[in-house]
Amino acid sequence: MKIFQRRILSLASICILLSSCGLGTIDRSAHGSRPRQEPRKFFNGVKKRVALLTFFNESPYGGEDLGITATEEFRRELSRTGEFVVDPMAKRLFGSSKEIYAGGGVKLVQLSRKAKVAGLNFVLFGRIIDARIREKVDEIGVVRETKSYTESKVEVRIFDVNGNKEIYSETHRASADDSSFRFFQGDRESKLQYRRELLRYVVQVAVRKSIPNILAISSKLDWVGRVAKIVGTKIYINAGRSSGINIGDILKVMSEGEEIFDPETGALIGVSKGTVKGTIEIIDYFGEDGSIAVLHSGGSVHENDFVQLY
Repeated sequence: MKIFQRRILSLASICILLSSCGLGTIDRSAHGSRPRQEPRKFFNGVKKRVALLTFFNESPYGGEDLGITATEEFRRELSRTGEFVVDPMAKRLFGSSKEIYAGGGVKLVQLSRKAKVAGLNFVLFGRIIDARIREKVDEIGVVRETKSYTESKVEVRIFDVNGNKEIYSETHRASADDSSFRFFQGDRESKLQYRRELLRYVVQVAVRKSIPNILAISSKLDWVGRVAKIVGTKIYINAGRSSGINIGDILKVMSEGEEIFDPETGALIGVSKGTVKGTIEIIDYFGEDGSIAVLHSGGSVHENDFVQLY
């Protein structure tokens, strides 16, 4: 009887132990991976070619240096995403952001055809609307504490080359405060350098704030390349390994879309999508960023035709 009671107690204790462990069991259905807060965004691997125009500074602080700082920060951040190729030759076509603003953006519309032929997908330009620094100095003692407050306001704009219209304009603000101890006889040059670094920092922060929006806008745009030349059966494309084109990719060849204008105002509404003329298959690379294709289907492929991923 006692042996039977001991077995009953042992079984009961085991059941209690198992049930208590069950309350804290780990769900292995996700193989131990942490759930994502947001689904992974789709990226097809082909990088869009961007014209990055030099930003300019309208504020009384920082001079041209801040415009260069903003431009180079954009170059670094766009490259870091792995989704863009910044065309180093694009500035020869469009000039600087200041020139675009001076012409009211008309130059972008006028040159959209040349930009499309050059394989550009969109133009990124803008300005530093405001950048300022304020300092408060403690007047007591040999060692003075200087508290610095900086802020910036950077306007970022995107022109869609294929749609022939501006699709994004937004202002991003950034601010920062810092403090440093300066000796009573501190030299002027080190103080000026300190101020320059703070101004550069807040401009860089404003630029970084715009990157998620640029990625979101870019994801809605189609990648477009171009047939650069046809020699015999080989079709040369102006995008290759650096742009993310892979051997075996199938591209559809598109005719150029037509500009659609409002019949009452005469304003450009946008550009229609071209029709599919055929498909080509990538078989090899050439040059720094070019690829070679052969006809896959259809037959009416010509130089300067546009191509897209199938």
